[in-house]
Amino acid sequence: MEVARSESGLRSEKIAAPVAKVIARTKRLQVWFIRVCSSILLWTCLVQLLTVGELWHPSFMANTTVSLVKPPHHPLPLLPLRNYSSNGYLKVSCNGGLNQMRSAICDMVAVARLLNLTLVVPELDKTSFWADNSTFEEIFDVKHFIDSLRDEVRIVRRLPKRFNSKYGYRVFEMPPISWSQEKYYLQQILPLFSKRKVLHFNKTDARLANNGISIDLQKVRCRVNFQALKFTPEIESLGYKLVRILKERGPFVALHLRYEMDMLAFSGCTHGCTKEEAKELKHLRYAYPWWRDKEIVSEERRSHGLCPLTPEEAALILLALGFDKDTQIYIAAGEIYGSERRLAVLRAAYPRIVRKEMLLDPGELQQFQNHSSQMAALDFMVSIASDTFIPTYDGNMAKVVEGHRRYRGFKKTILLDRKRLVELLDLHQNGTLPWNELAAAVRSAHEKRMGQPTRRRVIADKPKEEDYFYANPQECFCEGANCDDLLGPGNSSSIR
Repeated sequence: MEVARSESGLRSEKIAAPVAKVIARTKRLQVWFIRVCSSILLWTCLVQLLTVGELWHPSFMANTTVSLVKPPHHPLPLLPLRNYSSNGYLKVSCNGGLNQMRSAICDMVAVARLLNLTLVVPELDKTSFWADNSTFEEIFDVKHFIDSLRDEVRIVRRLPKRFNSKYGYRVFEMPPISWSQEKYYLQQILPLFSKRKVLHFNKTDARLANNGISIDLQKVRCRVNFQALKFTPEIESLGYKLVRILKERGPFVALHLRYEMDMLAFSGCTHGCTKEEAKELKHLRYAYPWWRDKEIVSEERRSHGLCPLTPEEAALILLALGFDKDTQIYIAAGEIYGSERRLAVLRAAYPRIVRKEMLLDPGELQQFQNHSSQMAALDFMVSIASDTFIPTYDGNMAKVVEGHRRYRGFKKTILLDRKRLVELLDLHQNGTLPWNELAAAVRSAHEKRMGQPTRRRVIADKPKEEDYFYANPQECFCEGANCDDLLGPGNSSSIR
C-alpha cells in the first residue's frame, strides 16, 4: 500500500510540475499584458493632456516651451473632423510682410469658421516692396496647418477645377472692410454666397476687429497663431540651430532694429541720413503707389514718436537701460540702411553684436536668399526665444512677437516709448540733460513697459490707436476669473 501511495504521489508530482509552470507562465503573461496596456493608456492620456494644455492653457507649459529647444517629433493623432455643410469657398490673398500676412491668415480662418466656409490655403503677397515669391507651402507646414484645424474649418489646397478661370468661371473679388465685427460678415458677406460659390478677398490686412469679437472666435485666432501656423521643417531646423548657438554663448537680447530702407521710405523718416539718402528714400516712396502718404516732414514725425530709432539712438538707449558692454545682441532685421557705417556706433558700444549671417555658414542660408519672408521667419524664431526682446519700431513683427512672448509666459519685452525717448535724447544731445539724468529718466519711463500682464487697451471707434489683438491676445492665455487673477480684477482698459 505504501509503495502504491508513493508511486501515486510521484505520478501526481510529475503531472503537477508542468501545470504549475504553465500557470506561472500565464500569470507572468497577464502581468506583462497589464503593464503594456497601462503604459499605452498612460502615454495616451499624457499626450492628450499636453495637447489640450498647450491649446488652451499655455501657462501650464510656459516654463518648458520658452527656450525654443527643438522638440522631438511625435505626430499627434488627427483631431476629429468637424462635420458641417459648407456655404462656399473662401479664397484669400494676403498682403504685406510675413507678420502682417500671419495675422491676416488667423483672421481669415476665423471668418471661414464663423460663416461655415471652406477655406483655400491662402496666397501670399508677391508684389510688395520685398518682391518675395515664396508660397504658403515654402514658409508654413501646410499639412500641419490643414490637419490641426480640421475640427474647426475645412481647408483645401486649391479650388476645385470647376471654379477655374480656364473653364470660364469668374471668381468675385472684393476687399472686406477693415476692423469689421462679426455682424458685418454675417449680414453682408454671408448672403453673397447664395449667388456665388466662391469669394476672393484680395486684401486681408486688419479686416477683423481687435475687440467685440466672441470669445470662441478669438480662441480660433489663438489656435491658428500659436498652433496651426508652424514653419516648414527647413526653416524650423535652421531657426533652432540659431537659437542653440546664441544660448551656448550666454543670455542674449534680440534687437529688432527696424532701420531698413522700406521702413524709412514708407514712414518718411530721414533723421541721421545724408541729403542724398533722404532724396533716395523720397523717390522710393513715390515709386510705390500703395504707400499713400507722400509729402512727409521727417522731424515732425520723429517728434511724435512715429519714426524707428536710428542705430545711434538705439545704442544710447541700451546703455541708459543698463545693458553693459558684454551684452550679446542679435540684430533681428534685414539690411540696415547705410550698412556698417550706420552700425559703427552701436558696434563700438556693444562689440558682441551678431547677425544670422555671422552665425551660419553661407551655404545654410543660400536657400533663403532673395526670400525676405523666409529670412524674417528665422528672425521671428530667434526673437521669441531671446532673453529680452527690444523693437525700435512698433511694426507688425514687433507686435506679433510681443504677443507670442506674452503667450509664452510674459517674457521680457521692452516696449520703447519713442516719443519720450526722442525728447530725452535731444535734451542730452544739446547738453541740457546730463547722462545720469538721462539714464534715470529712460529707466523710469519703461518700468511698466516690460511686457508685464495687462489688459488690452480698447479705444472706441479708433481701432488703429487701440492695442492690437495680436500684440496682447489675452483671450489666448486666460478667461473669466483666471484673467482677473492674471491681469487684475476690475482693471478696465476702455477709453472713450
